[in-house]
Amino acid sequence: MSELVIIKLGGSIVTKKSEDGVVDSAKITLLAEQIAPFAGKFPLIIVHGAGSCGHPEAKAYDIPGGVTKENAAGIYVTHTAVSTLNRSVVASLRKAGMEAVSLHPFGCCLAENGRLVSAGVSQIKEMLALGIIPVLHGDVVMDTKRGACIISGDQIVPYLAVKLGAERVGIATDVGGVLENGEIVSEINRKNVGEIDLGGSSSTDITGGMRGKINELLLLADEGVDSHIFAANRVGDFLAGHNYGGTLVKK
Repeated sequence: MSELVIIKLGGSIVTKKSEDGVVDSAKITLLAEQIAPFAGKFPLIIVHGAGSCGHPEAKAYDIPGGVTKENAAGIYVTHTAVSTLNRSVVASLRKAGMEAVSLHPFGCCLAENGRLVSAGVSQIKEMLALGIIPVLHGDVVMDTKRGACIISGDQIVPYLAVKLGAERVGIATDVGGVLENGEIVSEINRKNVGEIDLGGSSSTDITGGMRGKINELLLLADEGVDSHIFAANRVGDFLAGHNYGGTLVKK
């Protein structure tokens, strides 16, 4: 599926990360308006982060530490939080004219010791063939070693990109790219990543913040697939193939 494009919408731009459980409807609407003109021009998958809808719940129930009967109630609570956000994202995409449909990782993904081993690839292929835009998100999924775990959107994107042969991968964030000393780092690879201060997340993020994102994208680069990190208001530029002013992560 050589024309396939995968876009990740960061949790920091679809929620208000400083306010637990608050969806940023205004930003989601603006994102949908940028993406809509490109719907139907090429196969498209959208993945979004959980932001403040899911991270606090997962932390409260210690989902990252593994799930047993003692904290299994956290599966429902966490999945409900991220599903509520997903409904808002999909509703905005559909209002903008896109044939977007939710695909919850809880129901289609499986992990082993925190890493994806399946992610509904067959279902996604059938959806894309019908012109549907699958919309996945960070979620709690069942895990053959831990009971359950959190799978971030940053892990879902590279997995699908490799399995489906994506041509382009874009990551929209609340900043213009990877920043160091206030300046955008134009390129990251295995050789220079150790020299860059990737910092951390200022709000609750149990998936590793920017450092976790870069680690996943470097694994994708190892497979020969470049990815691009840019500001939320440059999504349209990326989809159009124009300069997006961000960071390229490459082999």
